[in-house]
Amino acid sequence: MALLDWKPEYSVGVESVDYEHQEMIGMINELDVALGLETSPEAIEAFLGNIHAGISAHFALEERAMRAAGYPEYEAHKEDHEDLLDQLRDLMDHYAAEPVVGRKLLQSTLGGWFKGHFSSFDARLHRQLGGH
Repeated sequence: MALLDWKPEYSVGVESVDYEHQEMIGMINELDVALGLETSPEAIEAFLGNIHAGISAHFALEERAMRAAGYPEYEAHKEDHEDLLDQLRDLMDHYAAEPVVGRKLLQSTLGGWFKGHFSSFDARLHRQLGGH
């Protein structure tokens, strides 16, 4: 069973952003599978680096779409993005220092944050940009 599943309510109505949301969900699910296997710490760290880079690029795209649309909650949404990136960096550092504990923290944290972000910040963005 996947940690996260794509749901229509996650759509913000911008095709490129929605595509990247689906890609991020796929990356998080792949990491979750890797964490459940006996994957080497080096491979997990590389995977985390790729996820961080992908999420950073995605957030830049989403923020550009929000600015272009004059989205009124831009600052709060951007701050939530920055919080996630800070949390992800902290998780990466913790994993590098203590892989066993870091593995459990990653498994318990990533899915919940994305679900929360999708159902709150991105849901409001969907109503604004998607016109629904």
